[in-house]
Amino acid sequence: MTEPDGLKQPIKMLHDRVLCELDRETGERRSSGGIVIPATAAMGGRRLAWAVVAAVGPHARSIEVGDRVLFDPEDKAEVEVQGDTYVVMRERDVHAVAADRLGDEAAGLYL
Repeated sequence: MTEPDGLKQPIKMLHDRVLCELDRETGERRSSGGIVIPATAAMGGRRLAWAVVAAVGPHARSIEVGDRVLFDPEDKAEVEVQGDTYVVMRERDVHAVAADRLGDEAAGLYL
C-alpha cells in the first residue's frame, strides 16, 4: 500500500488468507481445435480460474508463495495494490494447488 507521501508499506497476510495474482491466460482461451475464445464469451455453468500465490498468512498449511491455485472467481475479493489487482481468499476456498513440490502427492495430472 502507498502512504500519502509516497512511502511504501509492507503487507502481511493474516490467518489463513491467501493473496493471489490472476493468471494472465485466464482471459481468452483456445479450444482444442485452435479457435480463440474471448474472456467475454458466455460459458454454461461456473468456470474456475487459476491464480499465482503472491503471499500467504501464517495459518495457511497447504499453500506457499509461487504455487498456482484453482478457485471459483465468484467467491473472491479483489484489492488493488500499487496499481496491480490481486485476489484475496481463504485457504479453504482453494480447490486445488499446482506446484513442482507436490510431485509425490499429485493425482497424476500435470499442467
